[in-house]
Amino acid sequence: MVMVMRGLVIFGVFSILISMAYSIPGTATFYTQYVPSACYGNQWKGVMIAAASDPLWNKGAICGKNFTVKCTGPTNPVPHPCTGKSVTVTIVDHCPGCGGTLDLSKEAFATIANPVAGVIKIDYF
Repeated sequence: MVMVMRGLVIFGVFSILISMAYSIPGTATFYTQYVPSACYGNQWKGVMIAAASDPLWNKGAICGKNFTVKCTGPTNPVPHPCTGKSVTVTIVDHCPGCGGTLDLSKEAFATIANPVAGVIKIDYF
């Protein structure tokens, strides 16, 4: 039993280190109108969703992909916007010309940062 527990702990630490090593830096904004979406039309996909910026869009190939997103800091004078939490979102839309790498739903954004910040630095994978 002790060996199994050790194995699980080592696996957990290893998984965290791997995910941190493959994180991609970017910025996030938020939006509030979730349907219709470029990927799913009028189909409701919940509120833990995001829209992809032009560089990520790739003609919609990113639709349905999940990303774990964590706030890493402010991009403006709002002090300490990050909550310390991360959130997993599904790409359901395209945000052509948006001001961030990912345009998160307001609910997803509020999970990781104070919405008053408007734009934040993120890591995502």
